[in-house]
Amino acid sequence: MNGKVEKLQKLIDTHSRIVFFGGAGVSTESGIPDFRSVDGLYNQKYAWPPETILSHTFFLNHTKEFYDFYRDKMLVEAKPNPAHDKLAELENKGKLTAVVTQNIDGLHQAAGSRKVYELHGSVKRNACMSCGKSYEADIILESEGIPRCKVCGGVIKPDVVLYEEGLDQDTIEGAVRAISSADMLIVGGTSLVVYPAAGLVHYFHGDTVVLINKGQTGMEGSADLVITDPIGQVLSQIQV
Repeated sequence: MNGKVEKLQKLIDTHSRIVFFGGAGVSTESGIPDFRSVDGLYNQKYAWPPETILSHTFFLNHTKEFYDFYRDKMLVEAKPNPAHDKLAELENKGKLTAVVTQNIDGLHQAAGSRKVYELHGSVKRNACMSCGKSYEADIILESEGIPRCKVCGGVIKPDVVLYEEGLDQDTIEGAVRAISSADMLIVGGTSLVVYPAAGLVHYFHGDTVVLINKGQTGMEGSADLVITDPIGQVLSQIQV
């Protein structure tokens, strides 16, 4: 255990209301591509830019093309990695009060985390736009073209926040409550450039901020500890 991980261990040992705020970098070790790295989705070539494809307008006007991309790039088979597992363990031991995530893959819950605020929704939840019937992700993956409701024939839409759509107010309020009441905030696997989600970290009023991220976040100057190693590698060394 290197010096920075030892310091992280001591900080975790001395805090009891820890909140984890994470992004795409938490899931890259599970094989899920992020968006902004060299190999991320934004640097790959498609007929339209991913930002356009993943917009509300594109979904409405080019639904089939949206789903061609969505099935190929967003519904990735993956399992939780050591970062997900350790966060679930910290919650189980009464150290971690919540996970606030920008990810839509559901891996925190798969690892056993219970209090998870999914700011951008989840690929695991889907619903008919006409009658509201709920569907699992398998119905999207196994369908061809535009997935339609078995009850009314309406278009099924993932519970994922697309560009041009607002965040769920209840989710925001829950995340704000968790962050504002925490005594320690761990920010991991996110560059903090996606708003309004990234702005939620400013509700933290505790005494300790830890950053675990390969790149710059803009919060380095106010952090008590900055670690640039892979987050799964770091958290796997923590003893609970």
